Amino acid sequence: MNLKRVVVTGLGALTPIGNNVTEFWNGLMNGVSGAAPITYFDASNFKTQFACELKGFNVEDFIDRKEARKMDRYTQYAMVTATEAMEDANFNLEKLNLDRAGVIWGSGIGGLQTFQDEVTNFNQGNGVPKFNPFFIPKMIADIAGGLISMKFGLRGPNFTTVSACASSTNAIIDAFNYIRLGMADVIVTGGSEAAVTIAGIGGFNAMHALSTRNDDPTTASRPMDKDREGFVLGEGAGALVLEEYEHAVARGAKIYCEIGGGGMSADAHHITAPHPEGLGAKNVMLNCLRDAGLQPTDVDGVNMHGTSTPLGDIAESKAILEVFGEHAYTMNLNSTKSMTGHLLGATGAVEAISCVLALQHGIIPPTINHFTDDENIDPKLNFTFNKPQKRDVKVLMSNTFGFGGHNACVLVKKIEN
Repeated sequence: MNLKRVVVTGLGALTPIGNNVTEFWNGLMNGVSGAAPITYFDASNFKTQFACELKGFNVEDFIDRKEARKMDRYTQYAMVTATEAMEDANFNLEKLNLDRAGVIWGSGIGGLQTFQDEVTNFNQGNGVPKFNPFFIPKMIADIAGGLISMKFGLRGPNFTTVSACASSTNAIIDAFNYIRLGMADVIVTGGSEAAVTIAGIGGFNAMHALSTRNDDPTTASRPMDKDREGFVLGEGAGALVLEEYEHAVARGAKIYCEIGGGGMSADAHHITAPHPEGLGAKNVMLNCLRDAGLQPTDVDGVNMHGTSTPLGDIAESKAILEVFGEHAYTMNLNSTKSMTGHLLGATGAVEAISCVLALQHGIIPPTINHFTDDENIDPKLNFTFNKPQKRDVKVLMSNTFGFGGHNACVLVKKIEN
């Protein structure tokens, strides 16, 4: 089969360390922590009282107030980043074949705040069901992709992937496949999440998944550090415009990089814990390399899933050694979650963007908050601790693993004409 090449021609980001792509990259380069005390609700009675919220974001700067009220925060974030990415891609929509342009979005949870608010309001009433008519459209996980398509008139493939924390990486892989199989020319892809809510913090606390370092939240997300004790919940969105290579060249588009391949696997082990030997993580990276037609020695670095959980970081480190062997010691490994926190279903898109920008600028973002080596993690691995490192990078991988054992990996590479 003659597969088409797929490139990235537009980016959009809304993160706890920057409200657009430029601010996000500057936050990464400066090692900024997005963690701070929760402002969205009174968290004083919660085990975890901090999160990586957006800073200085006002949705009305981007979306009309009346329209914004019809959207959950996760959809607002999607619309903002998709708009940034589409403007970055600089399409003439009058010339674009809109029947061959689509949206494939990812969200692990969807409208959690909306669901929480509506059920809470019902419980506080007299038992009479008086629900907002926008309750269901605001809550469902696919509405973000639908609204993006409506804004730009994109009539091609349109659906949402839901695979917990792997959701937006799965969305990118699906978009990549649809284009290289010739089923579309352009797809807006990525993911968004807005789970910093009473239900989100309370639910993850009940699972003992979150850090409880309330006395020092800025250092709470510390992947690969001996004293890590849980992830920090984040929010936001990332959007990428994927485009068929010849289509992009024909319109004179700015091309960031090429999507080289994608891999998927399942741990088939436990609803929340990773396979202790990193079996699923190993398989997903091997599948990604196989799909890209590359050898392990071709890869310059991996943006790890690296959530700062006691079990997850060890398992992923083992998997990297299994896949890359001695070459693993020459690579740059990093976890941008040390700065952004864990954006759940949006994390794959945001971290893929960090890889695209690392290729463009020739520098690897750091893994901040490292203080003490973990004896269970090979100290010879270069986790890019605390400071960015310059490097001529040609190929980078990004790992995302979700509750339920869902694993997804995407590979980006410098464009070769």
